[in-house]
Amino acid sequence: MKTYLAVAIAALGFIIAAAFLGNAIKNRNKSENTVSVTGLGSKTFTSDLISWSGSFSKNSFELKTAYDDLAIDRKVIYDYLRSKGVKESEMIFSAVDIQKQFRSFTDSNGTYQQGEFSGYNLTQSVSIKSKEVSKIENISRNITEIINRGIEFTSSSPQYFYTKLANVKQEMIANATKDAKERAEKIAENAGSGLGNLKKATMGVIQITAPNSNEDYSYGGTYNTTSKDKEASITIKLEYEVD
Repeated sequence: MKTYLAVAIAALGFIIAAAFLGNAIKNRNKSENTVSVTGLGSKTFTSDLISWSGSFSKNSFELKTAYDDLAIDRKVIYDYLRSKGVKESEMIFSAVDIQKQFRSFTDSNGTYQQGEFSGYNLTQSVSIKSKEVSKIENISRNITEIINRGIEFTSSSPQYFYTKLANVKQEMIANATKDAKERAEKIAENAGSGLGNLKKATMGVIQITAPNSNEDYSYGGTYNTTSKDKEASITIKLEYEVD
């Protein structure tokens, strides 16, 4: 009797173990029946904010003289920009940078020597941020009008930004998700299967470049500021179960 009971218990254990093993194999195969696809969303747009700056300087042996001369140039620049329609709130003049200058030379032994004091160099910059992109562009391109007034003015290249990027990003994410799902449905259809539940979604970083450019994408995201017209793109990776 004990022998039959032991055999029955062993048989029951085998059945239970087989059931667990079969279920594990089923679940494993189920996890392998997935498809991963990457969708792309992109959009072109024109910048609505411009940032531009320039610097000017004066030199003199007397600090006060250099500062007074710089103040005169600052007033000329301020009046010029106001005459071109730049608002006072859009202009920021930096603090004055003061540098002592020395004449340097190399002696007969080839040793570099710092020579006598040759005066003060005072530099100041003005920066402008405005939503009137075209107007500031024109000012930056015609800066010779300031130079012709006897001012040593150095202009930097304008930088362009877009203030509604959050809206663009949402639209691109939606388009990238739709693109990825359509790809997944097509793959499943070609394989004679149906698309199941979404298991995982991974969003890439936003890349903003000049349209039709060969700029490299960056792992942390690219943001082109030199082009007024821009093209943004983002990728979405989706993983679906396949029925």
